[in-house]
Amino acid sequence: MKFYLSMAVINCPNCKKKISDKAKSCSHCAIDLTKVDAEKMASMKKVDKINQSQTLMNHSFIAMLLFCGGFLFLFSQDAQQGTWQYVISIGSAVIGFILYIVTRVRLVMLKYRN
Repeated sequence: MKFYLSMAVINCPNCKKKISDKAKSCSHCAIDLTKVDAEKMASMKKVDKINQSQTLMNHSFIAMLLFCGGFLFLFSQDAQQGTWQYVISIGSAVIGFILYIVTRVRLVMLKYRN
């Protein structure tokens, strides 16, 4: 009877790529895993959360630009219902509004996630 020792695969605390739990350093980002303690791990998680939040804020800004741009185009061009300008401007405003709401919900979920 043969016994096989299996190694577990974990995510690197720095780059989040798959590595062996026995690895001394990450093969992707070269972080020394022997020097990563609980405090450094908490610091990396905090930085990652800030980066995710900043990315979502950028997405929120782009969504708001779509929303406002759609309405500005609608009223500046005096687009009449049924024209392509009207469809594009209303579509942009609706898509921007939906993306903005979804992004804000994602920001709230990120804030309250552990």
